Amino acid sequence: LSLGEAKNLPTYPGPNKMRDCYCTVNLDQEEVFRTKIVEKSLCPFYGEDFYCEIPRTFRRLSFYIFDRDVFRRDSIIGKVAIQKEDLQKYHNRDTWFQLQHVDADSEVQGKVHLELRLSEVITDTGVVCHKLATRVLECQGLPIVNGQCDPYATVTLAGPSRTEAKKTKVKKKTNNPHFDEVFYFEVTRPSSYNKKSHFDIEDVDEVDKMEIRVDLWNASNLKFGDEFLGELRLPLKFLRQSSSYEAWYFLQPRDNGNKSLKPDDLGSLRLNVVYTEDHVFSSDYYSPLRDLLLKSADVEPVSASAAHILGEVCREKQEAAIPLVRLFLHYGRIVPFISAIASAEVKRTQDPNTIFRGNSLTSKCIDETMKLAGMHYLQVTLKPIIDEICQVHKPCEIDPVKLKDGENLENNRENLRQYVDRIFTVITKSGVSCPTVMCDIFFSLRESAAKRFQGDLDVRYTAVSSFIFLRFFAPAILSPNLFQLTPHHPDPQTSRTLTLISKTIQTLGSLSKSKSANFKESYMATFYDYFNEQKYADAVKNFLDLISSSGRRDHKSIEQPILLKEGFMIKRAQGRKRFGMKNFKKRWFRLTNHEFTYQKSKGDHPLCSIPIENILAVERLEEESFKMKNMFQVIQPERRVLYIQANNCVEAKDWIDILTKVSQCNKKRLTVYHPSAYLNGHWLCCKATADNTPGCTPCTGGLPANIQLDIDGDRETERIYSLFNLYMPKLEKMQEACGSKSVYDGPEEEEYSTFIIDDPKETYKTLKLIIEGVGNLEQEHAQYKRDKFKKTKYGSQEHPIGDKSFQTYIRQQSEISAHSI
Repeated sequence: LSLGEAKNLPTYPGPNKMRDCYCTVNLDQEEVFRTKIVEKSLCPFYGEDFYCEIPRTFRRLSFYIFDRDVFRRDSIIGKVAIQKEDLQKYHNRDTWFQLQHVDADSEVQGKVHLELRLSEVITDTGVVCHKLATRVLECQGLPIVNGQCDPYATVTLAGPSRTEAKKTKVKKKTNNPHFDEVFYFEVTRPSSYNKKSHFDIEDVDEVDKMEIRVDLWNASNLKFGDEFLGELRLPLKFLRQSSSYEAWYFLQPRDNGNKSLKPDDLGSLRLNVVYTEDHVFSSDYYSPLRDLLLKSADVEPVSASAAHILGEVCREKQEAAIPLVRLFLHYGRIVPFISAIASAEVKRTQDPNTIFRGNSLTSKCIDETMKLAGMHYLQVTLKPIIDEICQVHKPCEIDPVKLKDGENLENNRENLRQYVDRIFTVITKSGVSCPTVMCDIFFSLRESAAKRFQGDLDVRYTAVSSFIFLRFFAPAILSPNLFQLTPHHPDPQTSRTLTLISKTIQTLGSLSKSKSANFKESYMATFYDYFNEQKYADAVKNFLDLISSSGRRDHKSIEQPILLKEGFMIKRAQGRKRFGMKNFKKRWFRLTNHEFTYQKSKGDHPLCSIPIENILAVERLEEESFKMKNMFQVIQPERRVLYIQANNCVEAKDWIDILTKVSQCNKKRLTVYHPSAYLNGHWLCCKATADNTPGCTPCTGGLPANIQLDIDGDRETERIYSLFNLYMPKLEKMQEACGSKSVYDGPEEEEYSTFIIDDPKETYKTLKLIIEGVGNLEQEHAQYKRDKFKKTKYGSQEHPIGDKSFQTYIRQQSEISAHSI
């Protein structure tokens, strides 16, 4: 997600009129991300990106704009809600959405399981009446209101002339309540049993107009009354054909006749949403296509390889680079692949000054590799000083036109010079920490460039610096939030400081002959005179030599702890004190590649430290254990368990994944665990009474041990298949181009000139294999959809009645299939 900006928000009803706004991202009603607060603005610019794996089903993606209130609860200005089935409409394009009015009655999520039975009852006097039995079994996924959910249901039989309501018991502290209560309603007045019709004429009309309504409420202690959670309305006439009916239903908002504000009154929000959903088969389905892709590094020429062809047909090289890099990294083939495509690009380059400067497949693949493999390297190198710049707010503006009142130009220059000097020093001294995979790629680039341009002694440096400085360090300094160095986009003053530092570092790393001439602005050229000394050029060359020399050092010798993740969560006491209370407390958790610790707040001394080798398993904890969502457990030796609650489902998944990965190689990892807690003298899951009873459920495992890369090779191959399938017309056009080149030696036709085809015969062979592999996978997907379509029941727990995305799916399948549901 890219959250751009909001505009034309309604003015604050006070003398100031400005607002302090932030935006949240919600899966249904669960907040998974929050932007920074932009103060005193009715057109706040956020410029923040958020990426996540979605760990559960959801109905809509919502964005709420809040106005911060220092004294009361923050107020909601408006929202944008996109239904799951509509996400593809807005895929990867900037869109302005009108903010909608937020009404408590429309904020609905969750589903309810009902059983309805309409039956005839013969009374003692021999007359017949009709009774409706309504069984409310359970609900799932109800919203949590103000941190709690104590739900109950009301069941109402409503008709034109009468209304009868009944109520379930309140279920405390759960948003997945099990009610299993039955309510009986008399539907028709008694009539003579020997009549042909079971209903009087007026009764038939009455029944047709009747409906059963189930409302879900949160029992609140507040003076405002109970909160509405959702409702379901079912007309009784559908029961006339079937006397018994049992199904799951999505809860719906209440239509209470309130007129909402016009959307124009609330302003709008600019968003860019990229949502992908893939169905991934087991590994053997992908073997032909995967093997074809992994052979790419060995194909001569490399332009005839499957991976290079993907880069040729995709609209954006980035589209191809992301899954290719992840696939090659997973199978340990990234260095030979990038070496092959880089060598081919260098051969096509005429001017050494333009080497790797375009947006080619090579440069995008190296960018992606650096992002994946170099993220922790950036954290170790830049995060401490970036944090300081963001917190201290030293004035560093050196443009005389932009100076604020009271600022001194010389002082600002000195502040900026000190920052640049410190960042330059930490970068040029970080060579030993550079990840091995990056160093091996840089060695390959250096060798290819030096061989191609033997007369240019500097090209071996510029080939590497064009990536490590221009495309890695400089962008990370400029936009630290995009590289996980800061949680949010910096404020305007800090952003300006980082821009000036980034420009200077980029120029220092470029090693061009005339440095000052690189700047359009005279004040930058003047500032750069500070750094026009040979020692800076020497430091850059020494750094580049170190990171691009083959077999330079053993990367495992670095013992500096790497911070992997940190943040506030709630934990339950582990019972280390004999008489201590096992209560829940908020703590600051910190994970490095050495230990997992928690303390009262950030920067405090750790209250507890768990060495990584003592983490025997990390698993989810069933909600029933403590009636709390998003909980997981860290299991240690002697069956000691740390129970932790994350803030939302995305964060819980992130913590479980990274804790599992970092402890994956521990020799004593468990194979079984208890999915519920040990409470009141027994395990809730298996009812065993001994606290040292071995687990009753197999541990989830099989994640790669590499901390930096959690990659599913089959998933990436499925993504590549989807891209080939999407760009099938281009593949066919490329086949035509190969045929044209093979038989015709004259000027190239314009429609074929966009493709790089060095060897038409080899390229044609590969294209034929790609089209064949994609066709086979397409057939498998079609068969899977047909099978799923036959087996799926509308009204099941997976596809409740009211599931619009399933209804869309039914329509699509009905168009391509003779089967009916």
